[in-house]
Amino acid sequence: MTDSDVIQAVYAKTAMGQQEVQTRSLGLVPSLRRVLILVDGKHHGHGLAALIPGQDIVAILRQLTDTGCIERQASSLPVLPAALADGVASEDAAALPSDLPPADARSPQELEKARHFMINTINSMFGQNMRLTLLKSIATCQTKDDLRRAYPMWLEAMESTRASAKRAPEFRKMLFEVL
Repeated sequence: MTDSDVIQAVYAKTAMGQQEVQTRSLGLVPSLRRVLILVDGKHHGHGLAALIPGQDIVAILRQLTDTGCIERQASSLPVLPAALADGVASEDAAALPSDLPPADARSPQELEKARHFMINTINSMFGQNMRLTLLKSIATCQTKDDLRRAYPMWLEAMESTRASAKRAPEFRKMLFEVL
């Protein structure tokens, strides 16, 4: 399984994982235990990565899978375009307002402005390099459509804390001027 498969999959605790949460019988290191507790059968790997910044979520998920504490669910996220395979979730286009001009109506300069705006707002709200997977996914977007598909994950990150959620509408309006 590739790294992008791991990060896109949805995981749930096994019976052994549930027992480990209650008894601590396996003696997992804190980072593994933290992720095990967060696994709920609803979040994909990228969503879990957002909850534990600075950790290698792929390695942690692989270790928990190898120990039998978690298992991959059948209802994983759909396969993403190559430019987004590093973890940006593909969500409904409904997250974008319908009055946005077509992506091909935007200039390459506007694409660059949108990319930099998304990266800068993440860095300013969460600290430099705190959402590495999301930052890398945004930075590697090659087309306007790729960047628009990255928008839902950017918005999810912006709404994840009280301070960033307060400024999200303002940032969203500014982003839509160039996205």
